[in-house]
Amino acid sequence: MSFKKNYKKVYNFIFNDDSVWSWIVNILLAFVIVKFLIYPGLGLVLGTDYPMVAVISGSMEHNGLNFDQWWDENGQWYIDHGISRVDFEDYIIHNGFNKGDVIILRGKQDYSLGDIVVYQSSFASYPVIHRVTYINDSENTLIVKGDNNDSPDPYDVDYDLIEGVAAFKIPYIGWVKILFTELTGI
Repeated sequence: MSFKKNYKKVYNFIFNDDSVWSWIVNILLAFVIVKFLIYPGLGLVLGTDYPMVAVISGSMEHNGLNFDQWWDENGQWYIDHGISRVDFEDYIIHNGFNKGDVIILRGKQDYSLGDIVVYQSSFASYPVIHRVTYINDSENTLIVKGDNNDSPDPYDVDYDLIEGVAAFKIPYIGWVKILFTELTGI
């Protein structure tokens, strides 16, 4: 058989065949392409090892409230810590996000109040996604808080633990990862 015939046979199997085996091969190919080409490529372009993360907790949810309602219920903590409503409204993703959203990250070395950072913690087996509420440049640490939490995280976050800063969110598509993880236990 010639190369051209083999190529056509493989091509037809992958793209035209409707068998279970073809579906399995397509799923495996999609996984390999995303895991080893797209994800690292995005990481290179965005300057982080974690170019996108699925939100797996409700710590940044605003519980279906619009911003005005959410601020009326939660704003006092921020005011008490020097963050006004106007400041908060200027923050990226000021309306929080939900479990199942995907957050696209970019690498960053300097941080601002209101940034949403993803960091590694010895207290959690997964990266944590919370908002910067205080910056201590002299110690290279941040205090962060989930919008839906009553208080900030009980420890300072060292700059070295930060994987990236939220650039924007894509709603709901993170449920694919969450369901896969829950079903497989991986």
